[in-house]
Amino acid sequence: MRQYSADLTPPWKGPKPVPEVPAEPGLVVEEPGTGFCGAVIRCEAGTVTLEDRFGKHRVFPLEPRGFLLEGRVVTLVRPASSSPVRPTRTASGSVAVPGARARVARAGRIYVEGRHDAELVEKVWGDDLRVEGVVVEYLEGVDDLPSIVAEFAPGPDAKLGVLVDHLVPGTKEWRIARSVTSEHALVVGHPYIDIWEAVKPSSVGIEAWPRVPHGQDWKTGVCRALGWPENTGAVWQAILKRVGSYKDLEPELLGRVEELIDFVTVS
Repeated sequence: MRQYSADLTPPWKGPKPVPEVPAEPGLVVEEPGTGFCGAVIRCEAGTVTLEDRFGKHRVFPLEPRGFLLEGRVVTLVRPASSSPVRPTRTASGSVAVPGARARVARAGRIYVEGRHDAELVEKVWGDDLRVEGVVVEYLEGVDDLPSIVAEFAPGPDAKLGVLVDHLVPGTKEWRIARSVTSEHALVVGHPYIDIWEAVKPSSVGIEAWPRVPHGQDWKTGVCRALGWPENTGAVWQAILKRVGSYKDLEPELLGRVEELIDFVTVS
């Protein structure tokens, strides 16, 4: 006797097969039911975790035909255990570029006020800067900024960005910044007296950065108020270790550094 399937749907009306795609870290997909689009950061038995560009996480079941990849329906499957796990984001929140080589340094530069500023920028934006070929140097203050800019001689192919601490209208730093008028130089700043203050207090385990009386060295005053050792170099290294990503920094600093990177890299 001839055997018949219980499914009487004509073959040409049945669902078309869709490709199975390993849910490798960094793969960007969309869950059509919610419209949530993000990069895979974790895949466990039966579920996948996505992270969108704002850092928000959502967990979805690994169901057949459950996702869109570049507009096409796919079935995500758990990747082989031998697949290496790569970070999906850099410390600055940018999409990571696994295996990318550092670009040959541009003629353009970003100047920051001091060593601590440079170390913090490297900690959070270092991967991005190497991909873009941007070198960061520190000035040890901005009192001579106009002559430093003139000596650098910025131009269309060698732009100069400068990050200034405590750039608040009416301050000495504000007046110095206004004296730089080259269209190929951009001077921006944050409102904090020192770069330490741009680290969120919660990230270093305090409620707030203390107020330091005018005329007193700010770092030393902070250490005294918080009962920290007055070895400011060692204290800074301890603070820096608590910075894991852009999430540990105040938005007023984040926006200014991103602005400078864009300025020196966009033709």
